[in-house]
Amino acid sequence: MTVTELRVTTSPYLSGNFAPVREEVSVDDLPVTGAIPEELEGRLLRIGPNPVVDPDPVTYHWFTGSGMVHGLWLRGGKAVTYRNRYVRSDTVVDALGGDATPGPRHGMGDNTANTNVIAHAGSTYAIVEAGGLPMQLTDELDTVARSDFGGTLPGSFTAHPKRDPLTGELHAVVYYWEWDYIQYVVVGVDGRVRRSVNVPTPKSPMVHDCSITETRVVLLDLPVTFNLKMAMTGRGLPYRWDPEYGARVGLLTREADADSTVWCQLDDPCYVYHPLNSYDDGDRVIMDVAVHPKMFASDLNGPNEGPPVFERWTVDPTTRTVGRAVISDRPQEFPRLDERLVGRKHRYGYTVAEGLQSPGGLLKHDLVAGTMEVHNVGGGRSSQEGVFIPKHADAAEDEGWVMAYVHDPERNAADVVIIDAQDFTAPPVATIHLPVRVPFGFHGNWIPA
Repeated sequence: MTVTELRVTTSPYLSGNFAPVREEVSVDDLPVTGAIPEELEGRLLRIGPNPVVDPDPVTYHWFTGSGMVHGLWLRGGKAVTYRNRYVRSDTVVDALGGDATPGPRHGMGDNTANTNVIAHAGSTYAIVEAGGLPMQLTDELDTVARSDFGGTLPGSFTAHPKRDPLTGELHAVVYYWEWDYIQYVVVGVDGRVRRSVNVPTPKSPMVHDCSITETRVVLLDLPVTFNLKMAMTGRGLPYRWDPEYGARVGLLTREADADSTVWCQLDDPCYVYHPLNSYDDGDRVIMDVAVHPKMFASDLNGPNEGPPVFERWTVDPTTRTVGRAVISDRPQEFPRLDERLVGRKHRYGYTVAEGLQSPGGLLKHDLVAGTMEVHNVGGGRSSQEGVFIPKHADAAEDEGWVMAYVHDPERNAADVVIIDAQDFTAPPVATIHLPVRVPFGFHGNWIPA
């Protein structure tokens, strides 16, 4: 099988394993080294930017490429199927043909959805931030329609909703360039929005993610803001570092109005894409985050402004301050945890070593013992985001599997590794060999059968 590559360019986001693949494939009965645990029954889904036509390498921003979703189906100890499909935005339909994707619209753009893929209320969705609506997919990853959750979503959505493990509801913080507020949205287990709250902000900040505790929503109002000059010159992602904007974390009581928000100041400006998790500690909130020193200050094509480190923030609504302590200064990103503990006190977290531009192996943090373990994926190989799956419903916090797509440059193709989280430094219990590359992208999830 030959996969068509983009022409070689000087852009790091269009070459190597950032370059898109152009074929949509379905491959059954994949070869496996080791043994797939019998209890793993479901789909490991992943998504990322995959331009369907050659973009201008000077102005192309990594975050704006056409979405391509990847799925690996496991059943009965076998790797049953791998499949990849374009999410059919206007640009993809124009390039590949076929019927236009139906459904409502919000804002401008072609409704590219390329950042995360989730399941909720019996449907699979490709999701994105900054204006795009969720794109509903079939279980086989074909695009169905744009969705506003049955007419209940008041604006756009986010790439990072947080599912409360007690209620099953999705909690999201949404932004859009025209708004002078960020919007807190709760999607019920029926797939309809039951609550939305507009929280005023001085400008229109880029809010990639949020966090929740049992009682509060944690809002990130950080100094990357909409830049009209960039938008007027045609930049696909017109947001830029704005250090004079300041940096703050907001605590909004989950069932209260916007005026309940308590803003706590950060002394030094920085940027956060991804919190690991947050939890209540009395009146304070503890939040573990991957922290970038700045963002889009000099590189307007991707997240390349210095290495991100892993920190613990203590958000204190009494003093209205944010205390910062470094957990690890080794560069790392894409923090994940056992999602049964979202909003609750956690002990373990998993990250990708070296960050967004040059991913390496996987890291496991024990945040009680203060230790870090390294899973080496092999010389020259690069892991994408690790996803934790508990072995059973009553499993201990780290009693489970960490699964990740890994790029193998020797084969110029991807493997999926299954790691025993309690024997993290050992070789994978199983490695599933895919026949194609899975380009470096963003996020994914395990969807149990």
